[in-house]
Amino acid sequence: MARPLWSGSLSFGLVNVPVQLVSAVRDLDLHFRQLHEKDGVPIEQRRYCSEEDVEVQWEEVAHAYDLDSEQVVVTDDELASVQPRKTRTVDIEAFVDLADVDPIYLDHPYFLVPAGDSQGTLRAYQLLASVMAKTDRVALGRFVMRTKEYLVAVRERDGALALSTMRFADEVRPTKPVPGSGGKKPTKAQVDKAVAIIESLSVDWDHTRYEDCYRERLEEVIERKRKRRKIEAPEPEREPNPVDDLMAALEQTLNNAKAGRDLQTVPGD
Repeated sequence: MARPLWSGSLSFGLVNVPVQLVSAVRDLDLHFRQLHEKDGVPIEQRRYCSEEDVEVQWEEVAHAYDLDSEQVVVTDDELASVQPRKTRTVDIEAFVDLADVDPIYLDHPYFLVPAGDSQGTLRAYQLLASVMAKTDRVALGRFVMRTKEYLVAVRERDGALALSTMRFADEVRPTKPVPGSGGKKPTKAQVDKAVAIIESLSVDWDHTRYEDCYRERLEEVIERKRKRRKIEAPEPEREPNPVDDLMAALEQTLNNAKAGRDLQTVPGD
């Protein structure tokens, strides 16, 4: 189990369930160190004053907010005055249907795990997880981690409680100015053909079928580099041609899907 990032309790009404917060994901990206190419020495990053050309220590760093043509300098004490009050509870405010939660608002996933192994804690945790699974509900609440208050969604996942931090409504851009959201509507024949393509490609959800191909290729490059083997860049992929005849393109895509071919296969390739 990952190291706990926060400890407290999940609270709704008079019910308090002691929990710990752990990350539900792990970082599998390959991380590189920056080196001076000439001698292979690690590069350090330092803060310099652009006017005096001297290094600035952390305790000398101030904070400014750009407001129109003016800079507003805010002190550490002034920033501290608006920080949320630190609490040790995830305060549940409401329960909503799982189907009503738009995934675009979900941010980072965590697991809530029971804090301690007392029978009372485990029973309360299991009861809440069971009830949320049975009702297909998501608990919405807030909690403070470090110096920030988060809106969160808590739901049941395989017998455990999963917590996702959420974006606030004004953080998500509206779709109205997105290109393509307006314009001429497709014909019924085009829609029916596209639906047929989607239906032919529909499968049961299995996340294990999808792997990080980029990471696998990067690991192969590092291994070949370690063994001092030659590394060649692949040929660039050709740009797809613009669609001139939408119905013909839909028809060929459907034929490719039914035949199990690559969807971008062009007749004669």
